Amino acid sequence: MSVLERYKDHLLSQYNKFPKGKYVTLIFIRKTESETIFRTEGSGEGLTKEFVREGMKNQEVIQRVIISKRKQVAAERRKGRELLREHSLLFFKKDSGKEEDMCALNRNNPCGRCIDCMVYGYAVGKGDEIGAQKSRVITEDAFSLLSISTITGKRLSNALYDNETMRDPVEGKASSSIYEEEYVKPETHFLDIETLKDATLGELKYVLGNVLRTRRYGAISSRAGKVKNTLVGVIFSNCEIFSNLELTQKTYDLVKQKDPQLNFPLKDDDVIAAVQEAMQALMGEIPTGAVILSPEEIQGVYAEIIELFRDAGNAKKLLEDVTAMYKSAQ
Repeated sequence: MSVLERYKDHLLSQYNKFPKGKYVTLIFIRKTESETIFRTEGSGEGLTKEFVREGMKNQEVIQRVIISKRKQVAAERRKGRELLREHSLLFFKKDSGKEEDMCALNRNNPCGRCIDCMVYGYAVGKGDEIGAQKSRVITEDAFSLLSISTITGKRLSNALYDNETMRDPVEGKASSSIYEEEYVKPETHFLDIETLKDATLGELKYVLGNVLRTRRYGAISSRAGKVKNTLVGVIFSNCEIFSNLELTQKTYDLVKQKDPQLNFPLKDDDVIAAVQEAMQALMGEIPTGAVILSPEEIQGVYAEIIELFRDAGNAKKLLEDVTAMYKSAQ
């Protein structure tokens, strides 16, 4: 029996429209593997950042870089929808068969029947086509573990013409495309929490697969934004637990205790150990019974998801079984 199947009593056996109070919290470390820019694309602004206290013990106010919850989930949803599209499991709205009515993000035409719609939610309100599904993936902003002054740099860039100069070879005009960009350095650690509410085992595997298969985030993701997601915690409970900011601050205290100079880049093993210790400490303050998977079990879950999605046949069967579950629940 797989690790996740041993804990299936903490999940729903069948999709249900009514809240059942079964939560599974997934804790990830997102580590940049290239220069990365997290901002609202097209806004003309720099990196998204906030002033917060550096830790629970260390109370100095610092600025941290943020990966907004919307930017994280959007990338993961697109990765999941690629797989659904590959196996013809995205549907037409009301079976119209018209290409423009195919389920798609940001076009106000969700099908309301695919796994993406049913897990991440949808809303539509055109004429008699009124319907909604609240997202059962609860997300938060991901905070950088270290301060912005440590993990960011600036780079002056320009845009050359075909003649490799800044002057237009046709019109002879000089280009004004010289700009400075602030970016997050490679090997920067961000902590993130995603919480699934009232999910089935199949839906949990689908969401985990989306996160672990997504490798690019942020603006200009075609040329930068390489990120590795590592699963470091799985907690089953009957309510939401600590916040991502609390986890970041507690982890910061523990990392600084071991390395007072906070030498950048931090060691992966030190960060993972600190996150798992912080997780245990914070759970002692939550008024709920909870099941926390051990580091060995986390490795088992990780291996299980990798093996599942490595086999196209097994992945397709999972997606088809979950999709069929929604039909039987209607």
